[in-house]
Amino acid sequence: MSTDPERNTYVYVTYIRTTPERLWEALTSADWMRKYWFGIHAESTFTAGAPWKLVFADGRTADTGEVLEADPPRRLVLKWRNEFREELKAEGYSRCVMELVPEAGAVRLTITHSIARPGVRFVEAISGGWPKVISNLKSLLETGQAALSG
Repeated sequence: MSTDPERNTYVYVTYIRTTPERLWEALTSADWMRKYWFGIHAESTFTAGAPWKLVFADGRTADTGEVLEADPPRRLVLKWRNEFREELKAEGYSRCVMELVPEAGAVRLTITHSIARPGVRFVEAISGGWPKVISNLKSLLETGQAALSG
């Protein structure tokens, strides 16, 4: 994982012992997401041009945006804006690219999340969340249980 505050970019790379198809399903299925994203789930068709949003377990909207690219099970690009923290919402939209590449019996998942504005706190905020979410995802797919709870 790396953070580049000068470019307002956060990159997370992990290898998950699964198939690209199963990982894609876990990244885009509300039922899967609730299991590793602390009760949060996405609502979208995950097709290019479709709206999407992340929803807290209590029904509040966490984040919103648009699916910019969808190439299952290889690449998903989302336009992304935080909705529940006013200071982050005011920073505007970011771009999240998820790339899935099969490699030696596993899948390399690279998440590149960036915002094209200087002097924002967005990258710092997501750098604390992505490692927990993706660690849970990896653990769930490999062992059947998330690593962390609520």
